[in-house]
Amino acid sequence: MTDAIRREPGASWLSVIWSARHDPAARILNIDLLTVLIVLLLPWSTSGVAIAAVLWLVALIPTIEPRALLRSLLRPISALPIALFALALVGTLWSDASWGARLHAVSPTAKLLLLPLLFYHFERSPRGLWVFIAFLASCTLLMVVSWAVTFEPDLTLKDDATMRGIFVKNYIAQSHEFALCAVALAYPIMMAVRAGRTRLAALLAVIAFSLLANMVFVVVSRTALVTIPVMLAVFALLHLKWRTTIFAASAAILLAGMVWNVSPDLRATGNKFLADWQQTTVQSNPSGVGSRLEFWQKSLRFIAEAPVIGHGTGSTRGLFEKAAAGQVGFRAEVVANPHNQTLAVAIQWGVFGIVVLLALWWKHLTLFRGEGLAAWIGLLVVVQNIFTSLFNSHLFDFHEGWIYVLGVGVAGGMVLGAKRDTEPVASLPS
Repeated sequence: MTDAIRREPGASWLSVIWSARHDPAARILNIDLLTVLIVLLLPWSTSGVAIAAVLWLVALIPTIEPRALLRSLLRPISALPIALFALALVGTLWSDASWGARLHAVSPTAKLLLLPLLFYHFERSPRGLWVFIAFLASCTLLMVVSWAVTFEPDLTLKDDATMRGIFVKNYIAQSHEFALCAVALAYPIMMAVRAGRTRLAALLAVIAFSLLANMVFVVVSRTALVTIPVMLAVFALLHLKWRTTIFAASAAILLAGMVWNVSPDLRATGNKFLADWQQTTVQSNPSGVGSRLEFWQKSLRFIAEAPVIGHGTGSTRGLFEKAAAGQVGFRAEVVANPHNQTLAVAIQWGVFGIVVLLALWWKHLTLFRGEGLAAWIGLLVVVQNIFTSLFNSHLFDFHEGWIYVLGVGVAGGMVLGAKRDTEPVASLPS
């Protein structure tokens, strides 16, 4: 552990934290513990995450080595998140929206500034795995509470007690977390089986199937239904042989058919795709699927009007307001978010925004090309964000955006640290 712990084996956690005033190793430990606190709070609280993130930044500043941080910031994986924030900031200059709307639209990109700092810190810290274990534990606890709320709806903290199985947040955020954890566990389960650690493999398998069961029998978002097969396919292509992949795919299809027949909630969620389409096209009423298609069509027209630099930061709502004038039904809906990450960027910052966004995703994908748990988790977080962002602006949303920042930042730092440790040291000339 730290030097402080080695000097005082009986020291309490509180004394170790307090010793950070004098011990550089304890300062690093404190930053790690604050990161753990953030991911513990993420499934439960919005304000708690924001407060803990500020404390994390305050704790990090005294530990920064300027030259090392500068070298880290010059990497494309760090420079691109900063570039997207800078583009949002500069985009306020040509927007027609009010200054309040412009600054409000800048704020979702601000959390991306923590990505380079997370890369920098977890490249030097050995405790990145703590963060992922803490997030899994927090989501597992939320899953248990979700089952409890399913059988006793009055336990929920939501005003709408009719939302089945939701204790806090919403079903989209909950499904996003559960899907990520369930699929991410496939890799450690596989490695535990290969190493003969059957008890650990069984424990992780129980957690994974419990998370999936909650989505099947309690509540699941349609985005999760679409993205889980993609995430599983990525795992199969990377880590399974072709014969095993074909067998697993066949078994998964058979199992999915059985689950579909026994889960009315899953059937209702799946059938809602067609129901939404009919509700919009036939009855002209707003719906999840039908409204999104309308948003996307209008967004393409907005982009065509200003394809190079876009309409400016915060301009989206005003454009939809103008397009809704004189319309009725679903065509009269006004939103500040087109429910697609690429469109949300292109409307405001045009081709420049699209290039930065796609480059960011690509560089973060290629960061996790290697083997290991950190590379698998980081890759999965990026893949999930890319595919869920087809239907939402998840990079800018609070909950899903923070999952991206923390997942990619911590896993990326771990991967960078491992590469640094395995690089051969150049010998000095004689």
